Amino acid sequence: MLDLNNKTSIVTGGGSGIGKAISILFAKQGSDVYILDVDEEGARATAEEINSGNGSATFIKCNVASAEDTSAAINNIVAERSTIDIIVNNAGIAHVGTIETTNESDFERLFGVNVKGMFHVAKAAIPFMKEKGGSILNMASIASTVGIPDRFAYSMTKGAVVGMTLSIAKDYLSYNIRCNCISPARVHTPFVDGFLSKNYPGREEEMFKKLSATQPIGRMGRPDEIAYLALYLCSDEASFITGCDYPIDGGFSKLNN
Repeated sequence: MLDLNNKTSIVTGGGSGIGKAISILFAKQGSDVYILDVDEEGARATAEEINSGNGSATFIKCNVASAEDTSAAINNIVAERSTIDIIVNNAGIAHVGTIETTNESDFERLFGVNVKGMFHVAKAAIPFMKEKGGSILNMASIASTVGIPDRFAYSMTKGAVVGMTLSIAKDYLSYNIRCNCISPARVHTPFVDGFLSKNYPGREEEMFKKLSATQPIGRMGRPDEIAYLALYLCSDEASFITGCDYPIDGGFSKLNN
């Protein structure tokens, strides 16, 4: 079950958090994992951890916001592996602000990574997936469907991710390329710790508890919990699933009053 042997996977943003957990789990299940990231230190550490545990991982420094960077990375992978079986479009950045406090450079920066980044990866990789088929998994967010205060630009980009997912799923049905997305609520990653220390110095513990309590289940998610859902959706066991957005949110989107 959930065997990824002989499958080539690309995970963007695999240097930390959810992307790191996905990279480690996919390698554990037998996939050759290529980590695309601008975080050279974190991504190299993830690859080294995988390789030291008898898995297979390769780090390629890549800014997915750049079409040139992304195309070169995908071409290098295909030159080595001849095929791409799985793409996990996980790389993304966040932003705090309303439409009034979001300036144009913030807007373009968020769109460049969170939307164009996924566009660049999928556009470069799909031609190499059409012969065999495969799975594309995009990282969305519950912010795409639930109103969250001060998250205008971030929510906008994640809504675009859901729309992109549906379009790719529809257009490539005949090529056996499945495309789904995951919408997490708050997940405890290094980003959360950095956000709290930057915005709430001295109140980190208090605010962590407050943010955790917004999930009806009473805590934030863990990166490995997101990775397990990603593994299922990218495995052959999920061969009947495409064009779906999966909330994984501790009840946030349905059980909050």
